[in-house]
Amino acid sequence: MPARSPRRPTPIAPLSAIPTSPTRRATPTGTPAFGAGNGDAGAVASRRIAAIDIGSNSIRAIVADVSASGQIRTVDEMKAAPRLSTGVDETGHLSVESALAAIEALQRMVTLARQLGAERIECVATSAVRDATDGAAFVRQVKKLAGLTVRVISGEDEARLSFRSAQAHFDVGHGRMVTCDIGGGSVELALSADGLVERLLSMPFGAIRATETYLRKGTRRASVNRLRKALRDEIRERFAVKEWRGAGMIGSGGTFTNVAGMLLARQRVGTARTVHGKLVTRGELEHLLDQLIELSPAERLTVPGLNPARADIIVAGMAVAAEVMAYLDIREFHASAYGIREGLLLEAAEVAPQTTDPGEGRRRSVQQFAERTQYEEPHAKHVQKLALQLFDAIGIRIGCTPADRETLRDAALLHDTGYHISYNDHHKHAYHLIVHADLLGVSPEEQVVMANVARYHRGSPPKLKHPTFAELTREQQLRVRRLAAMLRVADGFDRGHIGAVQQIKVRWTERALRLTPVPDPRARSTRLELWGASRKADLLEKLIDLPVLVIGPDGKPVEWEGTDSVD
Repeated sequence: MPARSPRRPTPIAPLSAIPTSPTRRATPTGTPAFGAGNGDAGAVASRRIAAIDIGSNSIRAIVADVSASGQIRTVDEMKAAPRLSTGVDETGHLSVESALAAIEALQRMVTLARQLGAERIECVATSAVRDATDGAAFVRQVKKLAGLTVRVISGEDEARLSFRSAQAHFDVGHGRMVTCDIGGGSVELALSADGLVERLLSMPFGAIRATETYLRKGTRRASVNRLRKALRDEIRERFAVKEWRGAGMIGSGGTFTNVAGMLLARQRVGTARTVHGKLVTRGELEHLLDQLIELSPAERLTVPGLNPARADIIVAGMAVAAEVMAYLDIREFHASAYGIREGLLLEAAEVAPQTTDPGEGRRRSVQQFAERTQYEEPHAKHVQKLALQLFDAIGIRIGCTPADRETLRDAALLHDTGYHISYNDHHKHAYHLIVHADLLGVSPEEQVVMANVARYHRGSPPKLKHPTFAELTREQQLRVRRLAAMLRVADGFDRGHIGAVQQIKVRWTERALRLTPVPDPRARSTRLELWGASRKADLLEKLIDLPVLVIGPDGKPVEWEGTDSVD
């Protein structure tokens, strides 16, 4: 439903006048959650913690199991949008309506956390409560009615927690990085170099505050320009920007995730479960901002990928993001689906901050996901090895890019994860599992491609009548065909799941692509593997428009006539 237009708030005066109601008694903290420890390797070493972020626009709660290494497994989440910052600049007070809605939401969140067995609940409040003259009274009421201790943090602490979260979800250990978190009341910047924070900044240009201050009469271009100039002047006064020009950027908060969602919708990546990791260029952001400025409030409600509840404040948030990028000459940002809550979880679990090397977080995340599906590790890793041998031999020649190697590497490791659900149609189950997995360092577009590559490791080749394949762009469809073609052959070469084929020698001639397997010395026979690879070479043959010949021990091609279905 569309967000209600802000009305003049009624001050909470006094907060003690809010009627008290008994808080629902919940299961005592520490009660094990249903299913806890169900074969999860990290469950024993994990701590179940709840984190609540009372923001200026929304309140978000997460209950998660946090391992000693910093792995976060979400158990449940809850969100409410009382818009506590509405009218705070004008009146200095929180409105009774917003405060009541916030307290009711917090009661529900505390009950959820306790019933799920959270050993501790960490709660922080940011700009709206920090700036309101009756913020302390609100905190006391939350303690009285919800039994929750709220810590009001500074803008610099917000920036620090945002960076802590980014550090856990992105490779920030090399070069200069700007972590930008746009809330309802303020925007925070964490400026880091090689993984170490050098500056923490908080500026009063959140999406709600900027809308009320500069765009109250509508999103006219002149008003947006005044907003951008005011922010530019603020940045200029706060720090020297020269050394941060051209830095990388991570965008956290609803503004950035909605921008990523709108772009994904335009790119027809509708099956992406998350916007996390989406790369957005400054040009794309500015172009989208120009388009939204011209739309009426009613028209913005229908923009695909934009949360209707944020339609009235999205222009201000995007203008702030665009100006930060423009002034610092930042070319692109990665959208983060994580923020202060995850930083709180890691802090509460006393996980030591650590900066990962490029790609390490991704490899670890994919490996952990595979382990959670109880995958057949020897087979998966052997197929991965063979698939990468094929890629190194023919990948560039058939149109692949170096980045495709990572996609194939991960799709190969995960190709049989569908067994976790059922053998029947396990390739289709693998697709759904991968699409819905939390994989760090993988963009939403790449995750969808990866899922499709795994899906087509067996069964029929990709077809436009398959809905999940048809919705991909032409370039993505080509990537899937190329990578799936190599994965099918590699999987065929381990048909017996015993690693009988040690290596694949490749020879490309004008007449054919010849694949000669080198058997493992311990293998009694490779007959099954020769048969498996030969019958799964169909897609590769169509792709290169040449016969793919699997060469047997006698030096002759294996003959197979396709009379049965391809596994």
